[in-house]
Amino acid sequence: MKGWLALSPLLVFLTFYLVFSLLANDFYSVPITVAFVVASAYSLMLLRGMTLDERIKVYSKGAAHSNLLMMVWIFILAGAFAHSARQMGAIQATVDLCLSTLPPQLILAGLFIAACFISLSVGTSVGTIVALVPIATGIANSIDNGQSIMGNFQLSTPLVVAVVVGGAYFGDNLSFISDTTIVATQTQGCRMSDKFRTNARIVVPAAVLVLLVYVAMGQGIYVEREVSMVDWVLVVPYLIVFATALCGMNVLIVLVLGILATGVIGILRGTYRFYEWLTAMGEGILNMGELIIVTLMAAGLVGVIRQLGGIDFILERLTRRIRGPRGAEFSIAGLVVFTNFCTANNTIAILTVGHLAKEISQRFGIDPRRSASILDTFSCFAQGLIPYGAQMLMASSLAMLNPIEIIPYLYYPFVMGFFMLLSILFRYPRNRH
Repeated sequence: MKGWLALSPLLVFLTFYLVFSLLANDFYSVPITVAFVVASAYSLMLLRGMTLDERIKVYSKGAAHSNLLMMVWIFILAGAFAHSARQMGAIQATVDLCLSTLPPQLILAGLFIAACFISLSVGTSVGTIVALVPIATGIANSIDNGQSIMGNFQLSTPLVVAVVVGGAYFGDNLSFISDTTIVATQTQGCRMSDKFRTNARIVVPAAVLVLLVYVAMGQGIYVEREVSMVDWVLVVPYLIVFATALCGMNVLIVLVLGILATGVIGILRGTYRFYEWLTAMGEGILNMGELIIVTLMAAGLVGVIRQLGGIDFILERLTRRIRGPRGAEFSIAGLVVFTNFCTANNTIAILTVGHLAKEISQRFGIDPRRSASILDTFSCFAQGLIPYGAQMLMASSLAMLNPIEIIPYLYYPFVMGFFMLLSILFRYPRNRH
């Protein structure tokens, strides 16, 4: 099956979710899991000439990608850590520490810098979100609104969470140990250090601009209550997570160490008993249930679309009318963005189109450092636009929000994508071999 019909499962999902949510004027009214169930059932109907068991095997194969199953493990451990830390009082203690050390006017800027720095060191946006979103949520509940030089604005939880998520994409796009960076450089055949220098000249100015916006917005913030004395011992689990993450340790080991720290400190401090710690971990894992289900169903849906020829179809259509280097770069950007919308995973999107992007860049004389930067940057940009990506689902789950509420405040991904578009239009930077 060729053509747009092969891509229709994705359109069914988006139409069902958006249309019914808009009709109800409430994005909470349509569970995203139900939208995926409807789209998944429809996609199975398109697999002609197969038994039901064979169709389910195609769907299941898509959901069984090793990267996605690794993500499921991260979700499980992240849920256990986040909830056990919350129950022992680590989040409130960390919030008090932030409010006592940073002027309220620099809270937003401070969170953004922390997210950029940690994600650059850790190499994973999800790990950064796990570490900072609970703190950001606590801070959002502890500060009041005001008027800044940007005018009146609502300092809401979605805004503060979006600051962290945006900063998390900074490192995901630049870090030497980020899977997206590794895949982008490997598929394009360039050194990671060269890609870093090329990419940094585009996205660092974008990050600086967003940082200045957060500084301006923060001028009207003030703390609505007195900050209590910080209990430093309760902050230790987060300090362990930050320190081990900055050392480049695997995110799974980082989360396990964080979980153990919450148990040891919580029990010794009398915050909870051993079995209450186990209960807290169990509740945190259960809270990740919907996130895990959505991740697996999204991957299964992509598996069916690929089987139907939808991915190959869109790749062919987007590369049909390339005329020169600038058009070739726009085509590479369009390829990875559309594929990312389909896969909801920037690493898988780069893997899917990487070989074709390499062919396009060789045919039109595009520097491999440029093509790698385009793949990495636009995949992160696309990931910030979809409510069913792993980062958005994780952040919304930890903050108990709908992903749609966060997206309008994701300034950095939007600015990053705009700067990358300008770099293609003006052919900047011009790399020299």
